[in-house]
Order: sequence, then C-alpha cells, then structure tokens
Amino acid sequence: MLNQFLPWILFNVFVLAMLALDLGVFHRKAHEVKIKEAITWSAVWIALALIFNLGIYFWRGEATAFEFLTGYLLEKSLSVDNIFVFLLIFSYFRVDPLYQHKILFWGILGALIMRAIFIAVGITLIQQFHWVIYIFGAFLVFTGIKMALQKDKEMHPERNPALRFFRRFMPVTEHSVQGKFFVKLNGQTFATPLFVVLLVVETTDLIFAVDSIPAILAITLDPFIVYTSNVSLYFALAGAMRLFHYLHLGLSSILVFIGTKMLLADIYIIPIVIALSVVAGILLISVVASLLRLRKDEVSTITFT
Repeated sequence: MLNQFLPWILFNVFVLAMLALDLGVFHRKAHEVKIKEAITWSAVWIALALIFNLGIYFWRGEATAFEFLTGYLLEKSLSVDNIFVFLLIFSYFRVDPLYQHKILFWGILGALIMRAIFIAVGITLIQQFHWVIYIFGAFLVFTGIKMALQKDKEMHPERNPALRFFRRFMPVTEHSVQGKFFVKLNGQTFATPLFVVLLVVETTDLIFAVDSIPAILAITLDPFIVYTSNVSLYFALAGAMRLFHYLHLGLSSILVFIGTKMLLADIYIIPIVIALSVVAGILLISVVASLLRLRKDEVSTITFT
C-alpha cells in the first residue's frame, strides 16, 4: 500500500515545496512580475517537468513517458488559453499587478484539489461505463469547433453563481487592503475584492477542467500520469497572448483531434507517438503563423516620408 501511494505523496510534497519556495522566498514581497522573471520561472517549471518525464522513462518505460509528455504538452497548450481568460478577469476587477501572482499561486493550490477529484471521477466513469468515452469525445469536438468560431472572449463575473452565493453571507470591502484576502473591521470579518477575484479564478478553472480532463483521458487512463501531467503551473506573462493571433485556432484543432481520437477508440487506436506529433505540430504551425503575421503587420505599418 505504501509503495502504491509513495509516488503520489512524493510528487505532491515536491510541488507544494516548490510553490512554498516560490511564494515564501522569491515572491515574499509583492511585486509586479516582469517579462524576464516570468520567462525564467516558466523555463524552471518546464525544465522540472522534462526532468520528471525522464524519471518516468527510466521508472515506467518509454510508452508511459510518451503518454506523460503528450499529456503535459496538451495541458500546457490549453493552459495558455486559460491565462488569457485570467488576464481578462484581472482587467475586469482592475487587480494591481503586485497581487496577480499571489492570486495565481493560491488558485493553483485549489486547482490541484479540484482536478484530482475530476480525474478520479472521469477515470471511474470511463472504466465503469465505456460509452462515456463517446460523450467526452463529442464534447471535445464541439468545444474545439466553438473555440474556432468564437471571435472574442467576454467576461461576465457578475453572473458567476459562486460569487453571488458568496456575497449573500460574506460582506466585501470596497477596496483591497494591502494584498489581504480577509480583514476585520469593527469586530466583523470582511472579504476583500482580492478574495473575490480568487473565487472567480477558482470557479473559472473548474470550468477549464471540464475541457482539459476529458482531453488528457484520451491520452491515458493511468491516474498518476493524468494527474502529474495536468499540474501545469503557469506563471508566464499573459500579455504575450495578443502576439499569437492564430493560437486559438491551433488549440481548437487540437481539441477536435483529441475528441476524434476518443470517438475512434473502438475502431482504431491512434499510437501515442502520432498523437504527440500531431499536438506538437499543430502548436508549432499556429505559433509560427502568428509570428509571421506579426512581422507582416509590423512591415505594413512602416510609413515613408
């Protein structure tokens, strides 16, 4: 029993230790995360994921290592779109850049718990009721097509049911108080707007999990690989999203491909190496096309006097 749960314990302890180091040491003093720092931390997390993937290779073999790498790349690509939505949330609530990292940090901790529950439920459903895989597959295809046709994302946090319910029993201060989530005023506990934003981020991530969990289950049903590859920790600068004009088309294509893979599961099993190549290829094409368009737009704006 200990050998079965030891990898789970060690993985979560390591992730929590890194998060504690990130917030308790490197971000102990609230500050705006600049591009250089964001890229550095992103590189650190990606490097750790690749080292972990190498460990999977020697521990569980080549096939499992490919499953983890495909799942990680898939979740990373989907998380990029999530970051853009978080940016809209921060903009809507006018969150000071000093505290955006703190919100993402605690949001990730909540996501670890929620996604673990979603993964357990998803795997159980597929194992007990095989036909559920067709529902997941059709849902991913529908989501991918919807993403491709959707021109602009709109945020309506005021319609968030969790936020409405929270406001019924917890008073909220008008302004943020030194980056705190809760404060006491005249003996009464108040939530701050910063906690309201955290609540919106958490419930939004719950919606993201509805897309990402079925997608990773199309790659593997190994609970440990699904969970570890799903922990995509993203502290990259969300503002860079506007540079990748065609990325949403790439993500929609990936969702359609993964959904089709699930729908064909009983007819033809797409090899994991091919799935990895398709996901990586679509991402590469969408990024390169976006950069070429950016360069073309820059050239077209040049005026001669």
